[in-house]
Amino acid sequence: MRTYRYFLLLFWVGQPYPTLSTPLSKRTSGFPAKKRALELSGNSKNELNRSKRSWMWNQFFLLEEYTGSDYQYVGKLHSDQDRGDGSLKYILSGDGAGDLFIINENTGDIQATKRLDREEKPVYILRAQAINRRTGRPVEPESEFIIKIHDINDNEPIFTKEVYTATVPEMSDVGTFVVQVTATDADDPTYGNSAKVVYSILQGQPYFSVESETGIIKTALLNMDRENREQYQVVIQAKDMGGQMGGLSGTTTVNITLTDVHTSLKLLNLLHRVHQLAESKPATLTVGENAEIEYSITDGEGLDMFDVITDQETQEGIITVKKLLDFEKKKVYTLKVEASNPHVEPRFLYLGPFKDSATVRIVVEDVDEPPVFSKLAYILQIREDAQINTTIGSVTAQDPDAARNPVKYSVDRHTDMDRIFNIDSGNGSIFTSKLLDRETLLWHNITVIATEINNPKQSSRVPLYIKVLDVNDNAPEFAEFYETFVCEKAKADQLIQTLRAVDKDDPYSGHQFSFSLAPEAASGSNFTIQDNKDNTAGILTRKNGYNRHEMSTYLLPVVISDNDYPVQSSTGTVTVRVCACDHHGNMQSCHAEALIHPTGLSTGALVAILLCIVILLVTVVLFAALRRQRKKEPLIISKEDIRDNIVSYNDEGGGEEDTQAFDIGTLRNPEAIEDSKLRRDIVPEALFLPRRTPTARDNTDVRDFINQRLKENDTDPTAPPYDSLATYAYEGTGSVADSLSSLESVTTDGDQDYDYLSDWGPRFKKLADMYGGVDSDKDS
Repeated sequence: MRTYRYFLLLFWVGQPYPTLSTPLSKRTSGFPAKKRALELSGNSKNELNRSKRSWMWNQFFLLEEYTGSDYQYVGKLHSDQDRGDGSLKYILSGDGAGDLFIINENTGDIQATKRLDREEKPVYILRAQAINRRTGRPVEPESEFIIKIHDINDNEPIFTKEVYTATVPEMSDVGTFVVQVTATDADDPTYGNSAKVVYSILQGQPYFSVESETGIIKTALLNMDRENREQYQVVIQAKDMGGQMGGLSGTTTVNITLTDVHTSLKLLNLLHRVHQLAESKPATLTVGENAEIEYSITDGEGLDMFDVITDQETQEGIITVKKLLDFEKKKVYTLKVEASNPHVEPRFLYLGPFKDSATVRIVVEDVDEPPVFSKLAYILQIREDAQINTTIGSVTAQDPDAARNPVKYSVDRHTDMDRIFNIDSGNGSIFTSKLLDRETLLWHNITVIATEINNPKQSSRVPLYIKVLDVNDNAPEFAEFYETFVCEKAKADQLIQTLRAVDKDDPYSGHQFSFSLAPEAASGSNFTIQDNKDNTAGILTRKNGYNRHEMSTYLLPVVISDNDYPVQSSTGTVTVRVCACDHHGNMQSCHAEALIHPTGLSTGALVAILLCIVILLVTVVLFAALRRQRKKEPLIISKEDIRDNIVSYNDEGGGEEDTQAFDIGTLRNPEAIEDSKLRRDIVPEALFLPRRTPTARDNTDVRDFINQRLKENDTDPTAPPYDSLATYAYEGTGSVADSLSSLESVTTDGDQDYDYLSDWGPRFKKLADMYGGVDSDKDS
């Protein structure tokens, strides 16, 4: 009989952040409402065809920056093997176990001992296990769970630069792009609005504006003249919580310069421009503008990385990116750009040359790139007899950015629906979570995801191909079901059947089967097995002549073995029938049945015979039914139409709306009774006038009152002859003390004496103090 064990882990997180988890298929009752239960179920180790199910976990949360005086409660670990006698010991391991997270080894309670900072470490991976104190052996398999730190808004937005520098041509149209500022928030962007940043302009209006979501600064005023004002200082604010009240904010300064628009090239050689381009993103930038100008890159770094063209409408020189940039390889490029006017009137040639050059310094900005795996694809191998939790290999991915943010790994469950494999989120080790079978599936193609912990939006994928290596765990079998025959006049050593075998395994050196008779049939068998050494065998006769009247059928057990390690074998049975044959050896008939019918009825004849039999049977049945109908006579012979009648009696009361059946007001006031209404649930034989029940005397004892009512009910001639329930309610006639209300004191003349209140006991002491001191106050 199988024994199933269950391992429960209860988690609780206090307000204001409740525990978030997906409801399980079966809820565990008997625990507090603020806890969650996880169930572990497994099967017997003796059954290899069914793999043990792993733990089912959800995401659990703990409060960040917890300020309570006591340790923060995480959950409770409990095993159904725990009988409360202290024989079990609970162990916790993993991230922060023993230091940050502690467990009571007797009760299984888990607590956090320190304040947790999500920005320092957002996820903790722990493992839990219960062991027997006496033997030191685990009573439950070790399993892994995740604790995620619940974020609070404790980080303000920070701009990537303290001061931005930008230029824009004078007289630009409203809405012309100037520069884009960016602020980042270290809070969790996946929870709430703690990391949702909104931009606003604090200084620089009405000349410039900023887009609240993108941080793009644009011109907002038309016809800004450089000769009137050249420099502008703009202050931009970034506020989290979506700009709502209570959010944290940060500011940056943007220095904007208006550039001159001329038709001459003489100022071009005075420009030393610095432009910024994001890596891995082709973009364009403006070098200058003039009428009928041609631009070219004459010198500098990265001549193969950039190109320059002329905008035919604006005559701007636009530098374009020819190849993708990589901040980690090269951060700065310096180019020498030359501009020339190809259309010059001859009379002005003496003023030439009509060309000039400028140096352009291009700074590559770092952008947050997803993690990069060390290989484009991984191929791993594992034997099919590997146990659960066997490590197959590992994958490696790193953040290519300078920050080198930590990376966590996971398996895309869409590529591993059966959860056969799992991965260590910290080091990328791949291990099995279920038993494998090469004969069921040879290759497993799954996808591994690497995600930046600080920015879950940045992730990358890599294919992982896992080949299951063969283990000789299947025995060879017959390729088909063999049933043959031997002629009665067969000679000794005559071949009557060739046997072939198949094996689900795939050994490296190929299949090598051996055939032999089973030991119990080898000595007295009338047949022999000849192994052909080519994975086939033949069945030979062992004597001359067989008699089907003495033995019509022989069952020949044949043992088939492979040549692999460990050796697997199986026994198949070959049925040999003794049949009569012609002089050519062709079978004619056998004792039990003819395997081949040379002569016989055709299919059409058989169908006709069956149809005739069916018609005959139907005719007989109809004839018998008609005769029975004629002999059947009615049970009651009458001229009247006799029908079954159903008489329904329903004497049920009217329910709650039947207010005439009983007046509940009598229960509330025993002195009230209806004089004019009689009982409606019965019809008395004689009408009796209801008699008025005398009212209870003052200070009547409750027992006497009830006895009096019982006696009256017993002697009531209108009472029903069945059991009934009589309810009596009795209230006292009031307190011996008169009203203490101060409202009545207005109608009395003079002062009243309340000294008697002190004689009523300690319950009236407060009233005695309040009313008893009135005279003294007046005297004073």
